[in-house]
Amino acid sequence: MSKSVIIFRHGKSDWDAAFDCDHNRPVSKRGKKDAKKMGKYLNRIEQDPDLTISSTALRARDTAKLAMEYGKWNNNIIYERKIYGGSAEVILQVISQQNSKYNNICVVGHEPILSSFIAKCNNSPPLKFPTASMARIDFEINNWNHINFKFGNLVWLLKPKEID
Repeated sequence: MSKSVIIFRHGKSDWDAAFDCDHNRPVSKRGKKDAKKMGKYLNRIEQDPDLTISSTALRARDTAKLAMEYGKWNNNIIYERKIYGGSAEVILQVISQQNSKYNNICVVGHEPILSSFIAKCNNSPPLKFPTASMARIDFEINNWNHINFKFGNLVWLLKPKEID
């Protein structure tokens, strides 16, 4: 049996909006459109997550909510502050603490942490991971507490402009 992680970078943020700190920077109009598009796409290919774990940053939360709503994902969402400003290892730790009843977990976060996570799972140098991109990584494990970078296999990486 295997488990899957969908790595999802937040939608493009709105640098022109009024915000008091980086954590509160909102998603732009294009970012919202791309979040909806990616959520619908996952549903269309029948890879809806069982659980979504999002950074607490506003742009990540909004990206997750829009993808879930427009993709009609029927799952729970957890907001995890450690993802904002964390590391690939932090993401691995957060995933490792999840209930193994979930087979497909979506993590919504930020660069450069997400491309670092993908690279470590794929044993490759970091790659370009634009806003609202998604990557699916499969792990040949039965329980999330066994997750390890060396068990990861990059299945696909998609950018919003690559899908209809």
